[in-house]
Amino acid sequence: MPDERLRAQVRDLARFAVVGGFGVVVDLTVFNLLRVSLLADDRVAGAALIAKSIAVIVAILTNWAGNRWWTFRTQRGTRLVSEAAKFFVVSLAGSGITLLCLAFSHYVLDLTSGLADNISANVVGLVLGSAFRFVVARTWIFRSGPGAPTVSVLSGAVSPRHL
Repeated sequence: MPDERLRAQVRDLARFAVVGGFGVVVDLTVFNLLRVSLLADDRVAGAALIAKSIAVIVAILTNWAGNRWWTFRTQRGTRLVSEAAKFFVVSLAGSGITLLCLAFSHYVLDLTSGLADNISANVVGLVLGSAFRFVVARTWIFRSGPGAPTVSVLSGAVSPRHL
């Protein structure tokens, strides 16, 4: 039984990574298209953060669909709106990590090149935000119902879900 749980965790993590990878492509594409077009210069206050925020929202929608119907398809609940709302809130929180990394690099460290923006937001911020989102998605958002067992991503321990 523990081997089955571990396989399920690894499968979910791999699928989450694939969906997230696709979301990254969406995020990067939208962000960079905005930074070279509508928000190309800093005449608009906060142009880099606006571009990233728009890109994040589009990527969240893409990732929710992929995770709902592929990654966690056997664990998802029947409350579509509740699940979508939870996913959106958790994704925004995880994306806040990304935005904080970008804001710190761009506005505090004054590293304002396109490369610096991409490294801070789409490498450092993405890794930290993704780790947060996976743990919360697996243990809170995509579950079949109250009282269903959950497997701790870090320890492999099984505990009842009371959320």
